Amino acid sequence: MDMLSTMKPVDYLGRRAYQWENEELRVTVMAEGGHIAEIFHKRKGLNPLWTTPWKSIEPSTYSPAKHPEYGTGPEAKLLSGIQGHNWCVDFFGPPSEEEARAGYTVHGEASIVPYDAELRAHLPLSQLRVKREMRLDGNRIHFTEEVENLLAFDRHIAWQEHVTLGPPFVERGATVLEAGILRSAKLNEGEFEWKDRRYPSSLMSADYHAHLLTVGAVKVTNPKLGLRIGYEWNLQDFPWLGIWEENCERTFPPWNGRTITWGIEFGASPYPEYRFRRATRGLMWGAPTAVWLPAKSTRKIAYTMTMDVTA
Repeated sequence: MDMLSTMKPVDYLGRRAYQWENEELRVTVMAEGGHIAEIFHKRKGLNPLWTTPWKSIEPSTYSPAKHPEYGTGPEAKLLSGIQGHNWCVDFFGPPSEEEARAGYTVHGEASIVPYDAELRAHLPLSQLRVKREMRLDGNRIHFTEEVENLLAFDRHIAWQEHVTLGPPFVERGATVLEAGILRSAKLNEGEFEWKDRRYPSSLMSADYHAHLLTVGAVKVTNPKLGLRIGYEWNLQDFPWLGIWEENCERTFPPWNGRTITWGIEFGASPYPEYRFRRATRGLMWGAPTAVWLPAKSTRKIAYTMTMDVTA
């Protein structure tokens, strides 16, 4: 079934959104920010993606003076509207001080700009055009994404699929991850071996680590709920998997010590970091750390999500 022929506008969490569905899945995408907020498995009655414990608003209505509950700095506008799967385009991580003064937010403009009903958006600061297409196929969703460089020079960009999972699917001591991992490291801490690929059972923890993959695939399962979500992609497009864990560790707004997430962040870069650091990093372990986007050109990348019942 072609999702684009069955879209309906809806109100989701008090915000404008677009929704598609078939017999097995319902998918909801926020009109502002383009976040995939919901992939609802009808048989299980469950959305494995993260829903923020704080009230979500349209990013276009955010004001630092009026909305201190979302925190401060360049992350606040993103956090005011973030849900589920966040598409990080142009950069992955924080802006520099100069970029923040110019209007950039954490993870780039694709997370805050408006999308039309065909999931197209213009990024005015980055001078990019982006588009996401989705096709439902039973318990699968086939994604195709495009990024067009409107400038007359070649450039490198970050392109990260920031899939964030949350409760009840993410459960302490229960939810487990499977991936073909070649090497692992933490920023500024060096290499390590990631052995226990299970969400921590502790009441408070936080972490981020990067992994060079041997195959473009990741699966996350909650065996208690009997549900698995998996993604597959071309390893040449996305050689990296970042794992972000926020387990009630951040006590400042809007997190307030009550947030459980597991970020399954596959993409072109190992770390969320400043643009300058990415530009000077070059190869890491022989793998590229950014997407090369020639002048006046468009890059397409495809991936597939599958939701399986395991029990």
